[in-house]
Amino acid sequence: MRTLIFFVSVLMLSGCSVSHYLKRELKNSPVLGQQHTGVSIQKLGEKKELAAYQSNKYYNPASNTKLFSYYAGLCALGDSIPGLEYLEWGELLLIRGTGDPSLLHPDLPKSKVFEFLKNRKEAIFFTPYNFENKRYGSGWAWSDYNDYYQPEISPLPVYGNIARFSANMAASNAAKEDESDDAVPGAPEKASRSFRVSPAFWDKAMVLDTAASGIERDEMQNLFRHSKLGVPQGLIQDVPVRMTDAITVQLLSDTLKKEIKLINIPLEIELQKVNSIPSDSLYKRMMQVSDNMLAEQLMLLYASANRLPLNTEKAIAHAIEHHMSDLPDKLVWKDGSGLSRYNLFTPRTISALLQKIHQKVPQEKLFQILPSGGRSGTLSNQFKGEKPFVFAKTGSFSNNYNISGYLITKKGKTLVFSFMNNNFTRSGSEVRKEVERILTGLYEKF
Repeated sequence: MRTLIFFVSVLMLSGCSVSHYLKRELKNSPVLGQQHTGVSIQKLGEKKELAAYQSNKYYNPASNTKLFSYYAGLCALGDSIPGLEYLEWGELLLIRGTGDPSLLHPDLPKSKVFEFLKNRKEAIFFTPYNFENKRYGSGWAWSDYNDYYQPEISPLPVYGNIARFSANMAASNAAKEDESDDAVPGAPEKASRSFRVSPAFWDKAMVLDTAASGIERDEMQNLFRHSKLGVPQGLIQDVPVRMTDAITVQLLSDTLKKEIKLINIPLEIELQKVNSIPSDSLYKRMMQVSDNMLAEQLMLLYASANRLPLNTEKAIAHAIEHHMSDLPDKLVWKDGSGLSRYNLFTPRTISALLQKIHQKVPQEKLFQILPSGGRSGTLSNQFKGEKPFVFAKTGSFSNNYNISGYLITKKGKTLVFSFMNNNFTRSGSEVRKEVERILTGLYEKF
């Protein structure tokens, strides 16, 4: 009798069982029928797929691309992010960026680069000569220049390359007083603003515009048009800054309270480095909130660590050749974040990448970095249960929703999966719920 029970248990955990379940659910799904769907499921540590559905087909991964950037970072960076390279030249200090996004970033730990620059007595010159990128990635939507998720790429980001607008109760009360019958004609426009901007450097770039909706930046210059309301109470609006080399040194000079000058010269000799923040703090924020800016800058950090120019295309080519050539299918990889509509990966390739990531990072740490179902990040409202059983990266934009990561079944088996959905016309929430239902069934049954 015990032998029979053991045999049935093994059969239930077999690839055929998982495969049958997956194909049945996909075939009978009222939600997924008209879209393009691809799924790959493997046991952790095994190359053979337990179950697959069109896993060799290509799909646009959206922010699942960040898994590739994360692995590139793991292959190139140590425990700390290299924040700055410099050359001491007599009474001059020449500096250049590594692509590190942490300097004065509002959502990352304090960078050691700031104290380093603040305490230097030499005249400081910044050179962007090693930067070869455009401000946007290949295949990005240029009309999204005002949206929080698309900051510009730069060699030495400052304040996350954004201006952060938040409600200001004191200013809001002042605005109400100004609207009374006793308001003084010609009072400064700033007094009527119910919000503040950080850094305050951008105060002078604000313009009241009754036609604006919230905060709207001019496309080619840092002129921020705002409505009377600006930012409602309790909300924050991040607006990308039009970053130039001149803006970089102006922001640094204003914050450090000393002049930083711009000079465009190559530095071909060995440079000294200053580390900035722990690498895991960058990885965790990038994954938890799907931060595009951090992912893009991570690929520049990869380039810098491999002594390449700060160029995303060259960084990707290098990472593929040296660290990802063993993946099942050719990578069509164009940017670090997944904003590009040109990216194309197969589900079985993403599953294989997840196996490689798990080999690099202890599972406990990895599951803290990735969003966890019902607990953190982009999965905080999905896969709710007594304890998390899905640890994964989501990726979505119009008509696309993907999720790839690790699933621990009720019986304690760890599965690697990639579930990709492209070209649907239903609402994204319908597709997310259906994917959640199918993956939860996998957790319950196997």
